[in-house]
Amino acid sequence: MAKELRVCVRSVQRWRQSWQENGQPALRSQGAACGPKLSKTLFAVLEEEPAKGPVAHGSPDQRWNLAPIKTLIGRRFHKSMTLSGISQMLRRHGWSHQVPARRALELQRGSGGRLGKGHVVAGGSTAAALAPGR
Repeated sequence: MAKELRVCVRSVQRWRQSWQENGQPALRSQGAACGPKLSKTLFAVLEEEPAKGPVAHGSPDQRWNLAPIKTLIGRRFHKSMTLSGISQMLRRHGWSHQVPARRALELQRGSGGRLGKGHVVAGGSTAAALAPGR
C-alpha cells in the first residue's frame, strides 16, 4: 500500500493506528503544515507588479514566466520559492494557465509584448499566460 501511495511504510502504519484508535475522522486532513510564503497583503502587492512590465524587473524580454516572477519575489519580498511553489500559489489565488491564439512573437510585434492586466506569459513556442479567474 505504501508503494502505491508513494509514502513510507511508517506513514501507513501511523494512519492505520490512528484509524483503529479514533475511526475514520482521524484520517481527515489537518490542513496545511505551514502558512503561505506570501501573506494576502504581499500577494496583493505582487499582483500589481506585472503592470510595470517584465523589463522593468530585469527580465531580458517582454514575457512574464515563472522564472522572472521568482526573481521578483526574491528581490521585492526577500523570499525564496520554487517554480512549482509559485505556480501552485498563483493557481490558489485564482490565476489559470491560458494559451492565446497568437504566437508570442506576434504579440510582441503587435502590442508591444503586453497581454493585458494580470497576464503572465510562460516560455515556449507559443505564448502561454496565467490570467486571473480565466
